[in-house]
Amino acid sequence: MSEHEAGLVELTEASAAALARMRRINPDADPVSRLPDVPPERIPRHIAIIMDGNGRWAAERGLDRIRGHEAGAESIRALIEEAGPLGIEALTLYSFSVENWKRPAEEVRALMGLALKSLIGERNRFIANNIRFRPIGRREGLPDDVLGALDATVAATAGCTGPTLCVALNYSGRDEIVSAARALARDAVAGRIDPDAIDEHAIESRLLTAGLPDPDLLIRTSGERRLSNFLLWQVSYTELHVTDTLWPDFRAADLHAAIRDFASRRRRYGGVTSA
Repeated sequence: MSEHEAGLVELTEASAAALARMRRINPDADPVSRLPDVPPERIPRHIAIIMDGNGRWAAERGLDRIRGHEAGAESIRALIEEAGPLGIEALTLYSFSVENWKRPAEEVRALMGLALKSLIGERNRFIANNIRFRPIGRREGLPDDVLGALDATVAATAGCTGPTLCVALNYSGRDEIVSAARALARDAVAGRIDPDAIDEHAIESRLLTAGLPDPDLLIRTSGERRLSNFLLWQVSYTELHVTDTLWPDFRAADLHAAIRDFASRRRRYGGVTSA
């Protein structure tokens, strides 16, 4: 019996199955020691995060907004380092929305520069931790050097078999659904699909997140209570957790609190559960 198998003996059948699933993706997953009060089967497989509050964090300290974005990048690193041992299979981070182009040009340039720096600087870390990188969003409008860094990071991590990191860059939930509808329309016109055969699976297979489970948990920092055009299709039955913590201050303890909140809920998916 392996060391991992021995660790399953004292767990319930559901917990053992969840832990085994986690370790197929990440052999170092050890949620029992990280969050002993949360059964492994209650750990969300996919967490999406709206990373809000960088500007306010900077303003409270009398700093330029870009300093807040730079501090927020440290939170991303801390989150990724904690998510793996917790057995989380996928993280989707809302980095830059289509609407964010309305921000001051200087801030947008700084954000694109920070994205470029992070993609290059974190690439080897992704590979070392067996993390597959997956960007979602429009390519049109992004600077050529950022596109090159995105493509290089995707290629460099293509062989990774562990957790998936999705970064929503130049992303719009409505645009994603429109693009899926257009793809289906082209297939129907070309005779590749019967319009009457179009169902939820057909739409999901044409979304940017195709192949990933829908998020179990959506976290939004800084106290705001809206979706902001993020993963509108995918979060139909996602549990929401809103924290007043500003994103640059978000650390492992905040992630643990969100998971505990998630684990305390009963997910009914429109049905009814007994008391």
